[in-house]
Amino acid sequence: METLIRLLLLSLLAASFVTAETKPLRVGIAGLVHGHAGGFFRNHLARPDLQIVGISEADATVVEKYAGQYKLPRNIIFATHAEMLDKAKPEAVMVFSNTYDHKAIVELCADRGIPVMMEKPLAVSVEHAQAIAAAQRKSGIPVMVNYETTWYPVNAPIQAALPKIGQIRRMVTHYGHQGPKEIGTGPEFLNWLRDPVKNGAGALFDFGCYGANFATWLLHGERPISVFAVTHTNKPDIYPNVDDEATIVVQYAKAQLIIQPSWNWPFNRKDMEVYGQTGEIITSNPRLYRTRFQDEKPGQPEQTAPLLPTPHDDVIRYLTAVVHRQITPDPWDLSSLENNLLVTEILDAARTSAKTGKAVTSKPRR
Repeated sequence: METLIRLLLLSLLAASFVTAETKPLRVGIAGLVHGHAGGFFRNHLARPDLQIVGISEADATVVEKYAGQYKLPRNIIFATHAEMLDKAKPEAVMVFSNTYDHKAIVELCADRGIPVMMEKPLAVSVEHAQAIAAAQRKSGIPVMVNYETTWYPVNAPIQAALPKIGQIRRMVTHYGHQGPKEIGTGPEFLNWLRDPVKNGAGALFDFGCYGANFATWLLHGERPISVFAVTHTNKPDIYPNVDDEATIVVQYAKAQLIIQPSWNWPFNRKDMEVYGQTGEIITSNPRLYRTRFQDEKPGQPEQTAPLLPTPHDDVIRYLTAVVHRQITPDPWDLSSLENNLLVTEILDAARTSAKTGKAVTSKPRR
């Protein structure tokens, strides 16, 4: 009931977020080597509530590719992030670099007081994540992580179902696709996805972050007791230096999370299962889900989730609302820094576990 009331209030306030600001958000784009940059330009370049005032990318070949394909003005493209920040003076920065570079870009933005949102995951290691957190604390800027799944309509019915399914006992998440090369990922993206330094790992980091992010949100930041992981490379001719298959078992005090990130699924997957003491909720795509409770028979029909209320339904509207101080993210929101610091700890522990063959027990956060 509390969740439904909150969603209703957000819906009633939606109009204020649409009309309160008529000026578009001035955004800088840091990096173009992340494949999601292409989708971002296709989906958002013509939006009236967004103005891209600067783009920074050191790779001239990548610049030519994107500038030509999306007819980007050459006078807003810079070779370095610092030059873009200082000359374009964006209100916020969206990061499409490799994951290793997130730390340096956040530090540059923090020095200038500019809010930043990066593509998932937050960092390649706990060390990098802690440096990002230190820069955020010193500057006070919002630091957010963008997941496609943050904007999924099924998130609302999952939250709403929690009181009825009872205390969470098990979560199972499936994320991934056939593989970056197999689905036609561009060379600038594929090169660093296959680099264990720039990506952190392979499928383990690329898609394992979704499951850890989802569980951290549902459990309100509860720290796990232990993390155990098994990784493997089924296609060494394509991915010689990183895993393409992983299973992560995250044990909490009263619940268990199974994360199944893979570059070997027969198709794209981003679906999840949540089991409580008295029921379950299982999603099949961003809008479809089904529930079953102890007093119901198997085979319950799928339901369609309504769209999320503004500004929680869209990355640009959400970013704008945060930058303009219209909303303050909750500590364990899907895009929050706090959530994603714990995500990084889980992924880092999983990487260590896969190397050693032993479970990694949780340590108190410093």
